Amino acid sequence: MSKIRHITAADILIIVLTAAAAIYAGFSLYGGKPEGERLIVEVRSERWIYPLDQDMTISVPGPLGITTVVIENKAVRISDSPCPNKTCVASRPLSQTGDWSACLPNEVLIRIDGATASDEFDGLAQ
Repeated sequence: MSKIRHITAADILIIVLTAAAAIYAGFSLYGGKPEGERLIVEVRSERWIYPLDQDMTISVPGPLGITTVVIENKAVRISDSPCPNKTCVASRPLSQTGDWSACLPNEVLIRIDGATASDEFDGLAQ
């Protein structure tokens, strides 16, 4: 004779909770929308983070005064700074993860961080 065990409410609850935990873990680790690129602004020990998909002008206080950073069309540039030689203002706009620029006299560093738009390689080392 074989014994048939009936499924109880507790069994169903355990199955549902296990499935929910597995789905949550899957989305947390592998699913969902990847984090987009963002602008990181650093001055000494302070840090600010801004999304690149919103056009804005940011006033960044440094030891010499205000450095103006502009986000426009998912690109970032330093548009004005109180430094004497203005090298940072003349540098090209940043648009890709890993790009950075700095106003060294005013101690302002800007860089793009986050996920890239595609999974393409930009180099390969062997």
